[in-house]
Amino acid sequence: MPGVIVVGLDESETSMRAGAYAAGMARRQGWRLVGVHVRPVAGGMLSFADPFAASIAASFANGDTLPAELHDTLQLSRFGVDCEIFTRHGDPFAQLCQVATRMWADAVIVGRSRSPLHRIAGSVAHRLVRCGRWPVTVVP
Repeated sequence: MPGVIVVGLDESETSMRAGAYAAGMARRQGWRLVGVHVRPVAGGMLSFADPFAASIAASFANGDTLPAELHDTLQLSRFGVDCEIFTRHGDPFAQLCQVATRMWADAVIVGRSRSPLHRIAGSVAHRLVRCGRWPVTVVP
C-alpha cells in the first residue's frame, strides 16, 4: 500500500514551496499526496465589524475555486501525482491532525510561518513537531 503525504496549503509563498516539495517527494516515492487548505473561522471582532457577514460569505464563495487553483499552481497532473485537496474550516493545527490521522499519513509537510506573533504563541509547524505523531518537514 503506498504511503500518504499530508501537506498544509494556503496562499502564502512558504506554503506553495511546501506543496512543491511534497509533490516532488510524492512523485519520487510513488506515494499519494493529500493537500489540506484550512480557512480560519471568522469570529471575535470581525463579527462586530461585519454584522451582515459579507466577508464570511465571500470567503465561502472563493473556497470552491481555490483547490483547483492550488492543483494547477503545483502542476500535479503534469507529474502524475495522485492528489486530493481538502478545504476545511477551523484551527489549522487541529484540522491538519484530523486529516493526517484519518488518512494514515506517513509524513506531514508545512511551510514556515512568517508571522512574528507565532514566535510568541507558537506556529502550526511547531505544534505539529511537538505533537510527535508523524515525521514533520517544515519548508522555509
